[in-house]
Amino acid sequence: MRVGGVFPPLATPFEGGEVAHERFRENLAAYNRLPLGGYVVLGSNGEFPLLSFDEKVASCRTVVGAGAGRPVLAGTGCESTRETIELTLAVARTGVHGALVLHPSYYKASLDERALGHFYRDVAEASPVPVYLYNVPQYTGLNLRPSLVAGLARHPNIAGIKDSSGNITQLAEMIHLTRDLEDFAVFAGSGGFFLAALALGAAGGVMAVANVAPRHCCDILDAFEDGRWDDARMLQGGLIPLNNAVTARWGVPGLKAAMDLAGYYGGSPRAPLQPLDPACREELRSLLRGLHLPPGEDTRPG
Repeated sequence: MRVGGVFPPLATPFEGGEVAHERFRENLAAYNRLPLGGYVVLGSNGEFPLLSFDEKVASCRTVVGAGAGRPVLAGTGCESTRETIELTLAVARTGVHGALVLHPSYYKASLDERALGHFYRDVAEASPVPVYLYNVPQYTGLNLRPSLVAGLARHPNIAGIKDSSGNITQLAEMIHLTRDLEDFAVFAGSGGFFLAALALGAAGGVMAVANVAPRHCCDILDAFEDGRWDDARMLQGGLIPLNNAVTARWGVPGLKAAMDLAGYYGGSPRAPLQPLDPACREELRSLLRGLHLPPGEDTRPG
């Protein structure tokens, strides 16, 4: 069965430098009041590279336990195929629905499409849960081309992709080339082009801004599904400044600061990342006001 809808890529909360599992539960209790499609844990916005193996597994266990039975996709990509499989097996035992697998990138000169294809097929063969591809060339320096994605989509245990490239033409081609695969889900990887992706046939969005404005993201999806195009365009346009602030401009520190200002727990990022400076926090506060998000308001039930 194809998953879809709005999936926040959850920020990992820290207190005293350690993963704060109770804060995870508090945020999820608020998110569970909304018609979200599911959750992503251990994504880029979850500071995945800064967590230990044991912290990753424990975080999955917490999110699955507090996620109200919604699908949970866990980031399991590592630099070696072996370690990726080991982590995928470990998080599968926590009850996650699927593995969101970022491909290796350190030896990028040697990671051609043949190598990437072998990597994903080997992981999919070994995984007890469905595998979702993850394309984020801004971080990896590599791009999963639509032709490669379409080929991998034919594997029975590869169930979808999160495309964060920002290339809407490429996203459209991925959707077109996999249109005959009812169970393959293409997710927009940014709130900046969520409506455009839905119009092209995307299953949903895995969007950093959904940590801060989840109701607003759900409203875009609702307006699209109801055919209320004027409403959908207005909602999408209003989301773009905040989306840019918590992604391209300020990244994880900006996302966590925005969560704090919106009534969730963001807290500080893990070192070497540094908290957002006060002047930028004030700019974020203005952006939230512009979206009419006083603290806690975006968790109102649908």
